[in-house]
Amino acid sequence: MEIDKAISESDDRRLRTKYNNAIYVIQRALALYSIEEVAFSFNGGKDSTVLLHLLRAGFFLHKVEQSHSNGDLSDCGFTFPIRTIYFESSSAFPEINSFTYEIASDYNLQMDIIRQDFKSGLEALLKAKPIRAIFLGVRIGDPTAIGQEQFSPSSPGWPPFMRVNPILDWSYRDVWAFLLTCKVQYCSLYDRGYTSIGSTHDTVPNALLCINNSTNSKAQFRPAYLLPDGRLERAGRVKKFSTASGLFLDINTDLKSMDPHQNGIFTASVIAVGDEILFGTVEDQLGLALCRKLHSIGWVVAHISIVRNDVDSVAEEVDRRKLANDMVFVYGGIGPLPSDVTVAGIAKALGVRLAPDEEFEEYLRHLIGEKCAGDRNEMAQLPEGITELLHHEKLPVPLIKCLNVVILTATNVNELDQQWDCLIELSGSSGLLISMKPFVSKRLETNLSDVEAAQPLSKLGLEFPDLYIGCYRKSRNGPLIISFEGKDQVRIKAAAEALCMKFLPGAFSEIS
Repeated sequence: MEIDKAISESDDRRLRTKYNNAIYVIQRALALYSIEEVAFSFNGGKDSTVLLHLLRAGFFLHKVEQSHSNGDLSDCGFTFPIRTIYFESSSAFPEINSFTYEIASDYNLQMDIIRQDFKSGLEALLKAKPIRAIFLGVRIGDPTAIGQEQFSPSSPGWPPFMRVNPILDWSYRDVWAFLLTCKVQYCSLYDRGYTSIGSTHDTVPNALLCINNSTNSKAQFRPAYLLPDGRLERAGRVKKFSTASGLFLDINTDLKSMDPHQNGIFTASVIAVGDEILFGTVEDQLGLALCRKLHSIGWVVAHISIVRNDVDSVAEEVDRRKLANDMVFVYGGIGPLPSDVTVAGIAKALGVRLAPDEEFEEYLRHLIGEKCAGDRNEMAQLPEGITELLHHEKLPVPLIKCLNVVILTATNVNELDQQWDCLIELSGSSGLLISMKPFVSKRLETNLSDVEAAQPLSKLGLEFPDLYIGCYRKSRNGPLIISFEGKDQVRIKAAAEALCMKFLPGAFSEIS
């Protein structure tokens, strides 16, 4: 079998390991189910192309083992009998359709062409055929991969069948290593810069592969296998994303032209993880700095808390804050130490497991070399299916975003400054942190007693409900400081003047 031969002769140890694991899953499925009871879902994409050839190799090896053959194809009478399901769509690229039918002809695939939606078509097929298991080209990181194992029953509400995922733990790099090593045909769109193919309505070439060519007005792109960072595989998907407030925008929307007041006030929670802060061993300076930064882009910090280095403590706090706020920022407890439980706590709060992120693992190995060995690979365990790595050329380590929870890796204010600047820069294209009209403030100080100032300040709060009016003293005998916070300078000025009018002239002085 040419596939098995190509892999066995490859010097790519990682690819050989991935291949052997996938073949084991396929052979296990073929031992559990008869050929009539299994099917293969093919969509013409790179992942299902890989799976097709893995199934060919796996079935060949299965037949060899059954017949105790020496491996010669003629001895086994090798054919590929696994039923192949193709969901044909009017929005599919013509290249995908033509590639699919060409492959079906080349390998004599038994094709079931379905022109209904996936669920309805599957229900009809399973009623007509004795199919009990379906091989799928799902990989960790795909939106549908959340919660799946290599053998996973279908979801509630779907017709019953076993999902078999032989390449669940494969990365983008692994897929292309296989296709190029085995020298098999793949859809021509990948040679034109497409890296993740959906429909004609939501897929464009990946801009990261664009070749600058001033002499040609039509953009040209490098092949998909030259994408330097597999985590950006889906960057060619033209999709809608949600802002923190739940507003959905097209990816081409000019965020700078939006009126942020239409979205109301954005709120954030800040969570510090660390027993050393609770014991008073170290002072939490990051929380104060982060509050100021959020304030500077017009966000309201609704809550700030410090929790123990404990998975349940982190999970409970994140669970409370993730629905109550547009964004949750968490820092502390990141790394390989036993006390670094933040990522596990967030995964528990969001209802997913920790799973290896192979791209992140490669990044860590490149960053810290052989120090990232053995158990240290646990640093690459991230919340499954919901993790987005936020990369910036100025960041030594990518930040981690899980839904509306952002994990900051800063350990001091200088590092936080750098990470914040990168977040703001990245937000220009992602909508992660939409900058709103910033807060402005005014501060007055007085020697009045708290009792003298209390009632007038209460009335002032009723007159100006749109402002935050607070009072504090830096020392017991120091002056009383009244702070006015809001987004309208005129309203703040009016509130300060109204307060001064309630007392004799000179009772208040402004703090610059």
